[in-house]
Amino acid sequence: MDAVPPSDQVGGGAQAAHLCGHDMHTAVGVGVAEVLARLRKRLAGTVVFVFQPAEETLTGAAAMLDDGVFARVRPSEIHAMHCGPFPVGQFVVTPGFGLPGQDRGVITLVGRDATARARRLAAEVGALSTVSRPATSEDLERLVANIQAPDGPLAEFVFMQAQVSEAEGRAEVRLSYRCWPEDRHIAIREDIRRLASSDGQASVAFPNEPFPAMVCPEREGQAMKRYLQQTAGRDRVRTLHAAIPFSGEDFALFLDRLPGTYTFLGVRAPGAAIETSYPHFGAFDPDERAIGHGVRAMAGWLARRTR
Repeated sequence: MDAVPPSDQVGGGAQAAHLCGHDMHTAVGVGVAEVLARLRKRLAGTVVFVFQPAEETLTGAAAMLDDGVFARVRPSEIHAMHCGPFPVGQFVVTPGFGLPGQDRGVITLVGRDATARARRLAAEVGALSTVSRPATSEDLERLVANIQAPDGPLAEFVFMQAQVSEAEGRAEVRLSYRCWPEDRHIAIREDIRRLASSDGQASVAFPNEPFPAMVCPEREGQAMKRYLQQTAGRDRVRTLHAAIPFSGEDFALFLDRLPGTYTFLGVRAPGAAIETSYPHFGAFDPDERAIGHGVRAMAGWLARRTR
């Protein structure tokens, strides 16, 4: 499911590769289905499994909803689990947090020296960014610590990318950004328009509304936390207190319609470098023992939710 193209691999790559753990997520989902199928006579409700493609392009959830994925059975809640750079056997819950959305825009410049002006404007727009991608193991370790820090350095952020493209007689600054809190996009769009207005021959367009952030409801997230603490142990459960600035998730479209949870499954092997458990790095090599932890946790959680 969803191999990562070279352009989306940290540091680039020669070919598409399974560097996000979606094959592992699928294995966990199949395992949970097998467990619950054996327990079906003891379940009071119905469990529907959703194997969603095209998460990397933020198109899979929308396509499934447009196809009427819930037309036959309308769930009352929805739950997901994703690999994360945490020790194998640990879980990170996300009550009130999750992953940022994404906004895209284009600034078109015409006239003399359009390309040079576009490059200058792209640098100014890029400077709106308050965070940069982690480049070293130390950066990754710091990021993992920061997302678990209440009111920490990632309580608010902007991650901006701006690139220049040329066409005959004009130049474009194509931009995309993620931010937190989600409603900051209103102010950021105004900042971009303000910067572009300094060039009298620039126009700004945001073709679509921002793709929504994925935010796990507080009540369901806290319920998942209590369940995991009771069954896996308090020392194996952590809490996300900030969104990861560089990643999005179209599971947001499901959570916009249904309450639910999104939990990170630790896949870092003991003594392994953090890059081996961080999705999209070429060194990504998750500890497959995480599959068993994920199956036990999700099967028990879903069985309890059917009561």
